Amino acid sequence: MAAISGKSAIVGAYEYPKRRDPSASALGIHALCAKAALEEAGLTKDDVDAYFTSGVGGMPPITMCEFLGIRPTYIDSTSIGGSSFVSHVGHAAGAIASGLVDVALITYGSIAWSQLQAIGTGGRAQGEYADQFEIPYGPTTVGSYALAAQRYEHEFGGTVEKRAEVSVATRKWAQLNPDAMFRDPLTIQDVVNSRVISSPLHFFECCVISDGGGAVVMASAERARDLKQKPVYVLGVGEAVDHATMSQMPDLLTIPAKLSGEKAFRLAGLKPADVQVAEVYDSYTITVLLSLEALGFCKRGEAADFVAGQRTAPGGAFPLNTDGGGLSSNHPGMRGIFTVIEATRQLRGQRGKAQVQGAKV
Repeated sequence: MAAISGKSAIVGAYEYPKRRDPSASALGIHALCAKAALEEAGLTKDDVDAYFTSGVGGMPPITMCEFLGIRPTYIDSTSIGGSSFVSHVGHAAGAIASGLVDVALITYGSIAWSQLQAIGTGGRAQGEYADQFEIPYGPTTVGSYALAAQRYEHEFGGTVEKRAEVSVATRKWAQLNPDAMFRDPLTIQDVVNSRVISSPLHFFECCVISDGGGAVVMASAERARDLKQKPVYVLGVGEAVDHATMSQMPDLLTIPAKLSGEKAFRLAGLKPADVQVAEVYDSYTITVLLSLEALGFCKRGEAADFVAGQRTAPGGAFPLNTDGGGLSSNHPGMRGIFTVIEATRQLRGQRGKAQVQGAKV
């Protein structure tokens, strides 16, 4: 694995700017983002020899290749939920480091808002799913996260007032992002007073539902040096899964990011204290708390205190989800690609008012 570190770089990144676009199609968003990211890098579709995607509405990735007009020699459709695209970065880094490919394209597109699809809140179609023994009891995605939030509150006292620090800080970052879906001021009391969606999670603790998409282009370190953008080198990657359904989760308060994070830091030769800006998945406030602990930024049970006093807001000691995250900026159903895009822009120094000065990791 050490052979991967620094052997590839992100050379192009583009995010679809609209959050509500009834005129768009998912395919069209994929294509527009791919074209823009390649142009930013100074490449064309003919340079792409590896393609990565997920969440394409049941279509095989080869259909997307045909639509995009690319003919890759390496293809990967790993689908592990919203973090799929983060895994794609790791897989692409490995393929590039091994010499299998030179240029990789990762794309995503969704019209969840336009299709009125509240991801994870509706029922499931009939089929042989692993969660068939949970379905009779009516769980939803938000209900599952609420179980974790309730357990966290019981174990460590992470009340809504404490979790609200995440929502408010993220909204402050969104106010610096002209494309963010929600930019109105938000207070702790606003979060506390918002309606309960699934106890103990309140409305402003849940991610938005939007249209959107993005694309990332990666290249070998050698090729990256000759392209248009400042290369953002991939130093460490990690991947881990341990459950698909809540009933099979070994511990409600320990997520696989603990294993993947340890692996990524070890590969990079870095530690959590070396990070100047963090972009983590924020489907719900509890997701953020559990992720901060799992990734080693604070100890188990300490995340609610770690984020206190708007520590993760603009001007705070720990800049987090600097585009406004899924809680305020966008969440078309699978948000991992946006964490990669935002991290890339921060490390290039392209975030304007939201730029974290001196961000290198």
